[in-house]
Amino acid sequence: MSVHDLTKSIKNEKYFTVTWELVPGRGAKEDNIEAIFRRARDAAEEDKVDGITLTDNPGGNPAISAEYIGMKLNEMGIDPLVHFTCKDKSRNEMESFLYSLEREEVENLLVVTGDYLVSGYQGISRPVFDLDAVQTLKLISELNDGLEYKDAFGNPVELQATNFFTGCGVSPFKRLESELMFQYYKLEKKIRAGAEFIIPQLGYDMRKFHELLQFLRWRDFDIPVIGNIYVLTYGPGRAMNNNNIPGCVVTDDLLEKLAEEREADDNGHQASLDRAAKMYAMIKGMGFAGVHLGGHGLEYEDIQYIVEKGQELEDNWRRYVPEFDYPQEDGFYLFRRDEKTGLNTEELSPRTEKGKKTVGHRIFRVVHSLFFDPGGVFFRPSQKICQVIDESWAEDPLEFMERVIKTISNDCLQCGDCALPDIAYLCPMSQCPKNQRNGACGGSKDGWCEVYPEEKKCIYVRMYRRLKPYGQDELEEKALKYMPPVNWDLKQTSSWLNYFLGRDYAAEMKNIDPPEQN
Repeated sequence: MSVHDLTKSIKNEKYFTVTWELVPGRGAKEDNIEAIFRRARDAAEEDKVDGITLTDNPGGNPAISAEYIGMKLNEMGIDPLVHFTCKDKSRNEMESFLYSLEREEVENLLVVTGDYLVSGYQGISRPVFDLDAVQTLKLISELNDGLEYKDAFGNPVELQATNFFTGCGVSPFKRLESELMFQYYKLEKKIRAGAEFIIPQLGYDMRKFHELLQFLRWRDFDIPVIGNIYVLTYGPGRAMNNNNIPGCVVTDDLLEKLAEEREADDNGHQASLDRAAKMYAMIKGMGFAGVHLGGHGLEYEDIQYIVEKGQELEDNWRRYVPEFDYPQEDGFYLFRRDEKTGLNTEELSPRTEKGKKTVGHRIFRVVHSLFFDPGGVFFRPSQKICQVIDESWAEDPLEFMERVIKTISNDCLQCGDCALPDIAYLCPMSQCPKNQRNGACGGSKDGWCEVYPEEKKCIYVRMYRRLKPYGQDELEEKALKYMPPVNWDLKQTSSWLNYFLGRDYAAEMKNIDPPEQN
């Protein structure tokens, strides 16, 4: 295996790529770490695997750096695919890691949000989530184009272009219409931001695999998709069924089958390999660009078996589709079912999830249309008033009034760069634990937030239901709008002043010019 074969193989439409996911753990020289290098060397000596995928602090736990492991594998001549997550790094730290990876020619990245943190030294670590996955992809795209910035003296500087090949994730295995559609809306934003390939979350419903390809064709995106296959046994299956591994879907029916399989002498190991081989055959048959193989404790011999058995079965892949009919109860599919194949037709399903016009949302809309919309009756007078108040004795009372109103309505944290108008008047800073400004993460289940299950609904499920009564055009316009990251220089300042005086993100995105100076 030579360096950079993975990039070429994913881009090659005639080639079926195979990656193997290895999971770094905590420590520097523990057995788990040594096993990663041993398994990677085993794969490098054979020809079944095109690249090694490395998770980044998996499950929200501390672990040895995926970037470091990627660099070491690269030195060994093994092409790595490094998970690059948003949960632990500020935007400055992201740049630092990216410059280091570029120098070491580690260029294949899978950019994902990352699991919410669950452990750390003497307690749970503070989550970062400074950039979301869409914003991170945009940062990397700008680095690839030669990032331009101004130095401390105001002089323009253009960096040398980097060569990253970036992919993204998506979770098509969502039960609710509102959850699923926001996964696809965010995927579209990721592609626009520069994603060049896709690896979906884990699931075992072949209609959902097929649906992802259909969605991309429907939206006219020509981008390779690597099908995700986890070699599933009862233990991990039970954790996924309980949503202990957020975003991975194992239904009750599938868990029952896994329980039967573990009664075998090998605890279900062979059954899990055969299931993965059938998925390999079906994923290849449907037109995916490759497979992403993972599983607890796998050795290279297991990967070899899956690939060889999958190739043996691929000519008859359609016969195995009925074995992977694991729909979620009342689950929504974007396309109607094809009864002949067990997959999907080209016909879109009706979107029947009901929205509701709430009193609070209506009030926000009316106030915004009058005062904050550049075409509103009171926009120019409000802008003039803010110009007078700015840096005067009245600024503190205005900030206090704004803080009281927004704390009552949205638990305002005073970021000063307010996104309320673009997210149906829901605050991503106070109401989303991951501060997602460009759409939902993949961790929700049945509409509930990954961090607060059965307690708080995902704000993007709420956004979908708030906007749906106002028509599909408005919903898609807001759902597909790119939201830049927070400018922390504005923290603890009045977002009203920042908005009207052209200091926040809206100045450029909504063409809000500051009023003329007296």
